[in-house]
Amino acid sequence: MTTKSRRGTRVTALAACALLAVSACGTTSENSQPGGQAGQQKECKGAGGKYTIGMSQANVAEPYRERMDDDIRKAAAAVPQFTVNFADAAQDNSKQVEQVDNFLTQQIDLLIISPNEATPLTAPVKRAIEKGVPVLVLDRKVDGEAYTSFIGADNVDIGRQAGRYFAEKLFPNGGKIAEIRGLAGSTPAKERGDGFRDGIKGKNIDIVATADGDWLRDRGQQQADAILKAHPDIQAIYSHNDPMGEGARIAAQNAGKNDLPITGIDGLPIESGGLKAVEAGRLSATLLYPTGGKEAIEAAKKILVDCQQVPKQQTLPTKLVTKENAAQVYAELNRG
Repeated sequence: MTTKSRRGTRVTALAACALLAVSACGTTSENSQPGGQAGQQKECKGAGGKYTIGMSQANVAEPYRERMDDDIRKAAAAVPQFTVNFADAAQDNSKQVEQVDNFLTQQIDLLIISPNEATPLTAPVKRAIEKGVPVLVLDRKVDGEAYTSFIGADNVDIGRQAGRYFAEKLFPNGGKIAEIRGLAGSTPAKERGDGFRDGIKGKNIDIVATADGDWLRDRGQQQADAILKAHPDIQAIYSHNDPMGEGARIAAQNAGKNDLPITGIDGLPIESGGLKAVEAGRLSATLLYPTGGKEAIEAAKKILVDCQQVPKQQTLPTKLVTKENAAQVYAELNRG
């Protein structure tokens, strides 16, 4: 065969390979494999398969996270192909990393994770993607883009709405307030703080004290107690979630400040949740923060059962809840 003939044969073979790569199903993140972003993707077995999902939860000490797990269980029960295994990291980054790696060793078909903190959980999420395991990130983000889909509300917007509530409703003429933040290193804590500052910008509202309450009621009470002793002139507290706000209410009552406005975030539609706290007057306001549990299972079904792609980001709706609409929102959410 001549050199020219060999060259022509080689070009034809390369062209055929390129065509085959374009038409192949589920081989790379560029092609039709649902949910994948990097690494060699597993072939989609569709409705005839059985699938194991690993759910890595940051902790179950927060009512919000208990509700998230419950929402996942309820939604998964309606998908006969799904088995969901849960792991509780108990606010321990290293433990959550180990639990994710254990899931990968067990060869799960999909990972759902709500990271304790962003940076420490970025690498194990990336390892999952590299192994061809789709990853749905709920509520709290990881660094970078190595995941299949993020599902959660816009925490910057939530913080901004909270700030506007302070500026327009509570303190139109300005005031001094305190902020009880969530766990340092978790993306909602930063984003809710950044958004809030944007919402009060130029409104003569001073944040005279800030403390980390780690999303927990008892810790929120401790921090609020210390703040109220150091700054007895504060006029309100912005809490990054409802449980810390409820803890702050106890601290305020102990300090003789029964009427101190305190706002939260989450608005769980349960008897012990933020909506009832607003209705009862313990919180002045809260903002809805959906768990994303139902939406995560819907996305998992699209990926594993329906063999479809899912959006890189799914932003869940929120709403400001005050005493005027708390009972109505509670009833609406429980009808759904």
